[in-house]
Amino acid sequence: MAADFLFGSPFRRLFHARPFPAVEWSTSGTAAAMDWVETPSAHVLRINVPGLGKDDVKVQVEEGNVLTIRGAPPARKEKEDEEERRDGTVVWHVAERGKPEFARAVALPENVRVDGIRAGVENGVLTVVVPKEPTPARAKPRPIAVHSKL
Repeated sequence: MAADFLFGSPFRRLFHARPFPAVEWSTSGTAAAMDWVETPSAHVLRINVPGLGKDDVKVQVEEGNVLTIRGAPPARKEKEDEEERRDGTVVWHVAERGKPEFARAVALPENVRVDGIRAGVENGVLTVVVPKEPTPARAKPRPIAVHSKL
């Protein structure tokens, strides 16, 4: 009973499914914070991407059902860096923000329509909507006449 609770859907896939070489990874040491909500018609993922725009984020499906999300800000122009060094009036005291690059991968469930995935960035949050396949209507039980010969 307790095992069903712990290893039941959706956690069962994390422990018993094929190994995930890239379930989640990051190039900056920490993964972007993510919320994953399932509605009756879709899976909705919201990922924090502060300071990144639509051109700075790449979303794609790999290996059939692995959704990968990568983000990196545009590189600073070397010309701007050179001007700051030559100017002499600009003094850097702390530079911690750097380039918030990240990469994240999520294994999608089997009942999704990969061709219908939509993504958008607004106010520092990337929203990815993965629509579900409509569940087929179950046939109503009906009696079947049994004959002595077919």
